[in-house]
Amino acid sequence: MLHTMSPRDLVIPLLIDGKEDNASGTFDVVSAKTGKACWKAATASTEDAIRAVKAAENAFPSWSKTKPAEKQRILFRAAELLESRISEYGEIMQMEMGGDKRPVQGWVLPNSVSYLRDIASHIPVMTGSALTSGDEGTSAMIWKEPNAPYALGMGAAATAIATGNTTVLKGSELSPRCYWALGQVFQEAGLPSGVLNIIYCKSSDSEEVVSTMIKHPAVRKVNFTGSTDVGRKVARTCGEFLKPCLMELGEKNSAIVLADADLQKAARECIVGAVLHSGQICMSTDRIIIHTDIAEEFLQIFKSTLVALVSSAPDSPYLVTAASKSRLQELVSAALADGASSLLDNDQSSPVIFTPMIIGDIQEDMKLWRHEEAFGPVAAYAIAQNDDEAVKMANDTEHGLSAAVFTQDLRKGFAIAKRLQSGLVSSFYPKSLSHTKIWSKL
Repeated sequence: MLHTMSPRDLVIPLLIDGKEDNASGTFDVVSAKTGKACWKAATASTEDAIRAVKAAENAFPSWSKTKPAEKQRILFRAAELLESRISEYGEIMQMEMGGDKRPVQGWVLPNSVSYLRDIASHIPVMTGSALTSGDEGTSAMIWKEPNAPYALGMGAAATAIATGNTTVLKGSELSPRCYWALGQVFQEAGLPSGVLNIIYCKSSDSEEVVSTMIKHPAVRKVNFTGSTDVGRKVARTCGEFLKPCLMELGEKNSAIVLADADLQKAARECIVGAVLHSGQICMSTDRIIIHTDIAEEFLQIFKSTLVALVSSAPDSPYLVTAASKSRLQELVSAALADGASSLLDNDQSSPVIFTPMIIGDIQEDMKLWRHEEAFGPVAAYAIAQNDDEAVKMANDTEHGLSAAVFTQDLRKGFAIAKRLQSGLVSSFYPKSLSHTKIWSKL
């Protein structure tokens, strides 16, 4: 039905107990690309949220007993459907969030397909052991903020579904049609009614709607991906009602360029890490730590590579809202006012387009460097006198989410990675060795 309507007349429905529901009201979904309403979405009330939770609760007894082969069949079929719609669903995400076509259709959506297939392939070995059930409760409520809605929504919801749980996925008000699209894929793949329920609401109602769901006795676990500030509120409510919660929040992501690094490769990877999907990825590189011995040469290569990449990019780096740009601009302006400098001159006159910026002459107490996630195409750099200082600088943050090490020495790369207080470390080696991802223990 939605496919035959003009965008102006579209109302993106909720999905509750296998049925599309227009709720009692709507809100405008504003396109990051145009700054105007692209369609409307149904806005869930607390009563709608409770209906979604009850639908999940009612579906749980049957779904939890579903055999692995049937669950696997549904997830593999969902992956096939999603893969066949990469172009269509990519256009929806680009309209709602303003993402560049290449990362949306060449990275975000293909990764979502890969997540589904990987999760499906593990279903036969999910037998209720502590390893499996430790990450999932009897029922789950998932709340997502915009970032890569297909990958994050698919990964979290599919894991819960694969382990025999039923879910309520609370999508962002900024990208409701993306979440609606995920629901369509699962429904057409044969997922029973009530196993996956999808709601969204206008931002002014979000706190009340989410709190209502967390408090409901049928909700046994909460999975949240989003900002640290909102995550604290969600965790506080979970703690009050003794609900276990899994938090994937924003923080600082450092790349260390050692003296023996391949500087061309390091420059390109750091730029891609900072500006891919307009830097609106929780693991986007926002701090670059450069060994003093190669700093001058690296920055020259970095600047010329950045200019070439920006000038050849087919799409401008849109941020998801004008408010997102305003927040990022204030963060950068504060650093510049305190003595930082920009590697390039930039025109930031557009309401939502943010031209990539690389900030130098950083002081360690600046919010841009130490305290606040950029979540946009901005990275700051600093010079380290030696490897030990580089590690110390990388670890000087409240939480390390991801990190990268550039070196041509395999043993040194692993040694540095083990010292980094970060959830994920990527170590880059010579071309013959490609790069390795290391999960660090915090």
